[in-house]
Amino acid sequence: MTGGTAEAAAATRRVFFGAYTTWSGGAKGIGIGTYDSVSGQLRTTGVITGVVNPSFVIESRDGRFLYAVNENTKGEVTAINAVTLKVINKQATGGADPCHLTLDPSGKYLITADYSSGSLSVFPVNADGSLGARTQKVQHKGSGPNKERQEGPHAHHIVFDPAGKYAAAVDLGADSVFVYSFTGGKLTQVSQAKVKPGAGPRHIAFHPDGKTAYVANELDSTIVTCSYANGTLTPGQVLKTVPSGSPTNYPAEVLVSADGKHVYLSNRGHDSIAHFTVGATGLTLAGTTAVGGKYPRHITFDPTGSLLFAANQNSNNVTSFKVDKATGGLTPSGTALQTAIPVCVLPTRLG
Repeated sequence: MTGGTAEAAAATRRVFFGAYTTWSGGAKGIGIGTYDSVSGQLRTTGVITGVVNPSFVIESRDGRFLYAVNENTKGEVTAINAVTLKVINKQATGGADPCHLTLDPSGKYLITADYSSGSLSVFPVNADGSLGARTQKVQHKGSGPNKERQEGPHAHHIVFDPAGKYAAAVDLGADSVFVYSFTGGKLTQVSQAKVKPGAGPRHIAFHPDGKTAYVANELDSTIVTCSYANGTLTPGQVLKTVPSGSPTNYPAEVLVSADGKHVYLSNRGHDSIAHFTVGATGLTLAGTTAVGGKYPRHITFDPTGSLLFAANQNSNNVTSFKVDKATGGLTPSGTALQTAIPVCVLPTRLG
């Protein structure tokens, strides 16, 4: 192999796309693709069929397996062999419309957030990557003033803190972030942080120092900076995520750079990525970058943090940006990838 060819091969990494399959014009399953690790250029190479509404997809710590929610009324979660790209098995969540999932730090348990039922479901992960039957279901309680979206609890996100000791579950309907300890494969609630009524918290991202977390509020287009210690979140500074006079907007994903100096948030409606700088007194909105599509449901970094990808649900495309790690600025890179109803992007850690 020539040096040039080897260099080109090394720069190509694998990526997966979560999507909706039952919607009009929907995908056929989990999209498979590649991206250039320098330019961010995306390409599609195939699809993993037999997976219904895989709206969020994650990988195991060793990259050998994928796990996807099946966002249906009778919710399920699917395990997939990331090498053969074949479905291993599925399990019922016992909740409705699971929209997010995470693995515990040991990789031996998987937890889903079931949106419509406002519940969390726990599954053991077997050595062969398959999932055991659900071992626990936690039911959230609560509602909010938005009668269309907050008539009851809606669990939207579940993620562990940087120390791996506690799991934070964001509930849009209850205007709350519930924090749980997780020992012996069991969730036990330790605290509940309430945001402004009607804010509709959707996702959370922890600062790498483990002392701060940022909550994206979908219904009032704000981001809340929370102090964090010993499983307790304390909401503080609240900022709008778009400039005044912007169209109706619904924040979705929130990310923190590896060095903890920059926070990014996807704006659905304004169709932008907001960039905040992190200072001693909180966040400052540095600016917004047009996302190059409509309704950016999910944004994520590549493993190096040098690229950012955005899944634009309503324009059927995924866009790429180069990240200036010094300034935090985003520069569009490559040509947008057209793909059906993308709502999640998973650039893999192991290529």
